[in-house]
Amino acid sequence: MTKILFICLGNICRSPMAEAVMKRKIAEYGLADKIQVNSAATSSWEHGNPVHHGTQAKLRENGIHDYTHFSRQVKSSDFTEYDWMICMDKSNLRNLKKMAPKDHHAKLEMLLSVLPEHELQEVPDPYFTGDFEETFGLVDAACEEWIKKLS
Repeated sequence: MTKILFICLGNICRSPMAEAVMKRKIAEYGLADKIQVNSAATSSWEHGNPVHHGTQAKLRENGIHDYTHFSRQVKSSDFTEYDWMICMDKSNLRNLKKMAPKDHHAKLEMLLSVLPEHELQEVPDPYFTGDFEETFGLVDAACEEWIKKLS
């Protein structure tokens, strides 16, 4: 079983979006017995809060109606529990590298690393940009490539 933890700053927009999209793709590809996902934050700012209403609306718009999540911060046990810790932006990656034991750095990755032809290297935060459509498009395309990479 491959375990993936998606990570962003607050765990209310991008990383829960990636978790929900990946869960749908896992179900579509029949990989529930092979891949497990969750999401977390590098900060405690939104701890315990539900998914942002903009993310929820975008997920529903794209046929994901049964997703529920409450923000949580990355904990030390995550570094041993998860095989991949996939970050939305370079700031998340830097913060995670400070938190992670050195022998776990190889499992830290950027979500868009599987889209090398794409001009963006980071997933823009719709909490600040308001563009949940752009974020969903990037997350969806990257999750599709991660499924291919891991299956």
